Amino acid sequence: MEKTAQLHYEGKVYELPVIEGTEDEKAIDISKLRAQSGLITMDVGFKNTGSTTSNITFLDGEKGILRHRGYSIEDLAEKASFVEVAYLLIYGHLPSTEELDAFQSEIRRHTLVHENIKDIFQGFPASAHPMGVLSSLVTTLSAFHPESLDPHRDAEAVNLTIIRLLAKIPTLAAWSYKNSQGHPQLYPDNKLGYVENFLKMMFGLPTEEYNIDPALVEALDKLLILHADHEQNCSAATVRVVGSSEASLYASISGGINALWGGLHGGANQKVIEMLEMIKADGGDIQKYIDKAKDPNDPFRLMGFGHRVYKNFDPRAKIIKKYCDVVLDKLGVQDQTLDIAKKLEEAALNDEYFINRKLFPNVDFYSGIIYRAMGFPVEMFTVLFAIGRLPGWIAQWKESREMKQAISRPRQIYTGPALRPLVREEEAVTAEK
Repeated sequence: MEKTAQLHYEGKVYELPVIEGTEDEKAIDISKLRAQSGLITMDVGFKNTGSTTSNITFLDGEKGILRHRGYSIEDLAEKASFVEVAYLLIYGHLPSTEELDAFQSEIRRHTLVHENIKDIFQGFPASAHPMGVLSSLVTTLSAFHPESLDPHRDAEAVNLTIIRLLAKIPTLAAWSYKNSQGHPQLYPDNKLGYVENFLKMMFGLPTEEYNIDPALVEALDKLLILHADHEQNCSAATVRVVGSSEASLYASISGGINALWGGLHGGANQKVIEMLEMIKADGGDIQKYIDKAKDPNDPFRLMGFGHRVYKNFDPRAKIIKKYCDVVLDKLGVQDQTLDIAKKLEEAALNDEYFINRKLFPNVDFYSGIIYRAMGFPVEMFTVLFAIGRLPGWIAQWKESREMKQAISRPRQIYTGPALRPLVREEEAVTAEK
């Protein structure tokens, strides 16, 4: 028997279906509420609104659970590569050896970008933020592949666009960094793996050999896995909303990149480093800033602690903390900012104020530390997040198209002026006379 919820309003009772997910999540289906009653619901920020059903990611913030297609993030981080997780998210199952080989081969085949894109790079000033460059160039890809604009293409054609995006984003991201440095761009080296290729394009120079450290490759691979998808977050929801208009995958992903760019979303790990730099510039007094964070009248907040969704420890943070320690030990980096980060983490984890409020370090706290130790400039942090989140965005766009999702069109409650006549000043004066 179908479960329902009842809404009582002005003497009438409205029966609303209750939807149940496979993990016992429940939602009240209000899709017909306005037609039946004239009412809409108000949920500023969509904090309690389910915009879709999805088979991709399950997240339980209270219990600290994150799963992709039924696999725990812990198992995926330990046993899978980023490319395997990308395949899982996009196609719904982990690849066989043959499927993985074919997938990697297809990606390698499309890592090059059109030579004319180099000319576009020349139009960006060296000071341009890499996220703005990346977003612009992803949109530009639709000009080089205009067939992608047809919303009714067959599955094989859509898949080619997916492969192109996965292959070209690391190239565009690395080239955006090289552009900011005034360095020559390096072409992809298709003998290398996905992460190794990106690192070489980022940090390599044509004048010397680039040595790839396996420990750093593994750490970055895990970080990309941990960022691969996170349910209906701001950028994923943006991708689905843009895609619902039958915009191309390139345009939809560009929208996701722009949403991720915001400081409250993907820019959080950059804000962590900026906070640590501020503490260092102020003398490095950890306790002073711990006390400021605990003072309700002080606007200061510890960046990288707590999470909008996780009401317990961020499961991704538990995994990446291990790799954070490995990277710092491996590199032996002497950096006062990183020393402050470790002391701040220790102080917060042992302070009852933070423990009782479950304000634990999240994935943004540790990822920023790792990126800095690996030599990434702070403006590239969000770009790295975008590379990791790309498979999730693609999966969300692909699922919404396969579901034939209707165009997204939220309602509102208007609170402006009521109907009023348009009377110009001179007319009002004449009327008074």
